[in-house]
Amino acid sequence: MGIEPNDFDELIEGYRRFRRDGWSPQRARWAELAEGQSPKTMVIACSDSRVDPTQIFDVSPGEIFVVRNVANLVPPFETTPGRHGVSAALEFAVSVLEVGQIVVMGHGACGGVKASLGRLFENAPPGQGGFIADWVGLIDEARDAIEAQGLPPGDAVHALELACVKVSLANLRTFPSIRAREQEGRLRLQGAYFAIADGQLHLLDEGSGSFSAVDG
Repeated sequence: MGIEPNDFDELIEGYRRFRRDGWSPQRARWAELAEGQSPKTMVIACSDSRVDPTQIFDVSPGEIFVVRNVANLVPPFETTPGRHGVSAALEFAVSVLEVGQIVVMGHGACGGVKASLGRLFENAPPGQGGFIADWVGLIDEARDAIEAQGLPPGDAVHALELACVKVSLANLRTFPSIRAREQEGRLRLQGAYFAIADGQLHLLDEGSGSFSAVDG
């Protein structure tokens, strides 16, 4: 699938609509944001183009601090050398912005989950799927447990999509600063799942381990 000649032109047209309909009517708000940000919530979501947290939660600029990656995953706390992008964003959100809640939002039809279950890039070199395989390796244990249940393919995909949220929440609690703030009541962690097909948001009850649809 190649690049169409007018692809970037469409982005520029979108920018012009934003300047006219988004920025201009809220100049005071943008002037305020130019001085800094103070979001109360961090959202960890998938990079999938169909699940934009700002659209799903209908928020204005400056209201949520968003990190998006393949399959909305959070790696566990570790101090090994490397460029820990998600960890850096978490550190900034929690220690600098002092957000009051972190929402991990999974979604339906997740390509990262399908890659994990299908082992699509297993043994692939970096640049040809190896980075993807290494990243979704974070859910290998959850995937293996689901496969052991012998579920139909569609049910297995859905189960792993939900499990991704739980894995990320568990990994969030390996970060000392996050664990301490949660225990002190200064930080809330929330799991969520967005079903693309029907536009329904589901919230995780960690006590029962189940997801329930939000009225709306």
